[in-house]
Amino acid sequence: METADAIIIGSGQGGVPLAIDLAKEGKNVVLFERGALGGSCVNYGCTPSKAFLAAAHAVGRARQAEKLGIHTQIKVDFPAVMERVRGIRNSFNGGVGRRLENAGVKVIKAEASFIAERTVTGDGVSLQAPLVVMNTGTSPFIPDIPGLAGTPYITNLNFFELRELPPRTLVMGAGYIGLELGQGLARLGSEVHLIVRGDRVLAKEELDVSEVLTEALKQDGIKLHFNVNVVQVNYTDNIFTLSLSNGEESQGEALMVATGRKPNTKALNTQAGGIELDKQGYIKVDSKFQTTSPGVYAIGDVAKQPAFTHVAWEDYRRLKGIFNGENRSRDDRVLGYAIYTEPQVGRVGLTLEEAKKKGFNARAVTLPMSQIARAIEWGHDLGFYRMVVDDDSNKILGATLVGYETAELVHVFLSLIEAGANWQLLEESVHIHPTYGEALPSLARLLI
Repeated sequence: METADAIIIGSGQGGVPLAIDLAKEGKNVVLFERGALGGSCVNYGCTPSKAFLAAAHAVGRARQAEKLGIHTQIKVDFPAVMERVRGIRNSFNGGVGRRLENAGVKVIKAEASFIAERTVTGDGVSLQAPLVVMNTGTSPFIPDIPGLAGTPYITNLNFFELRELPPRTLVMGAGYIGLELGQGLARLGSEVHLIVRGDRVLAKEELDVSEVLTEALKQDGIKLHFNVNVVQVNYTDNIFTLSLSNGEESQGEALMVATGRKPNTKALNTQAGGIELDKQGYIKVDSKFQTTSPGVYAIGDVAKQPAFTHVAWEDYRRLKGIFNGENRSRDDRVLGYAIYTEPQVGRVGLTLEEAKKKGFNARAVTLPMSQIARAIEWGHDLGFYRMVVDDDSNKILGATLVGYETAELVHVFLSLIEAGANWQLLEESVHIHPTYGEALPSLARLLI
């Protein structure tokens, strides 16, 4: 039995910096990783998907320039697009390995599992440490649909290995992964069918967010099938045929499954480590990321934190602060996130419905993109800006921005909410004309 000062399981955006920091403090740190270094963000998520969307949205914007009087001829070199994506991914992946090596972290490329409290085994190595941190993330949830197993369906895990553009792509799921990658394929030339179990896309967002995105997807030629389930999958002669619950069939050369996520805990053998899971298989933690086993912690989405890279990274900072005696907890920062469709969705803080449920005397104001000078000038008429405020304190509680590059713009609200600012501060601000940001004080002036 070998010993170490700390064991890190998973090389995601929380585990890697924590392992490096602990090693730089002189601790003997061992990191287990069963797959590629860097976790989902570097290998299957943020990095490759946004590199992919850079090409897809460039095509989409070129086509949409027709309303500006610009007529283009577009030729998509899909193999070159994907080769560039993989090159960027591989560069980022290699950088993770070098950082760990330079810090003196021992990396064991194997799946880790507990054999006792704070005792882990993998690749023939059994290791014990007073501190264990799990950052194993989530993976695609694959529904139990007759005929699906054994077919060459796509998930975000293998999407970026595509070499040729599928003539027709069937997408199961209407969350952000399905929408981003589905719209991307459509813009690059694939005929995309979106199979939606419910009555709208992005069902966790506000209704009018879904409505704007539905219109945008239709403009890109995506065929949307609402209120249907896939009851049977058939794969013959390189063609997928989906039998739908409404009696219809949909066919395509590619099938992408984006129907949700599941925690990566099955192989951890958590019971042997005294670590409890919830009914969905996520690791139970308290407000300080402590599991039911003393000295064992979990961060990121495997601990049911919001599944975003920046949240996992802040979890690392939270946990490090907790180790240093700081008063940090798992929910001590304003949550912001973005969806990288076009138009983009930028979200921060509370929606009006969420604010009222929490007991705030809240109200919201909304400014359509069609009333913003820069949006009119650039031809970006889809979307809106919305702000939620507390009428008792005048503090800003949240914002929903749907439009061009709102993933950048939403940070204005994130900082204001984090600072506890009131809406009058934004109303009094003088933003540059003509910009998209100029509309934010205009939005606040709707409260006067």
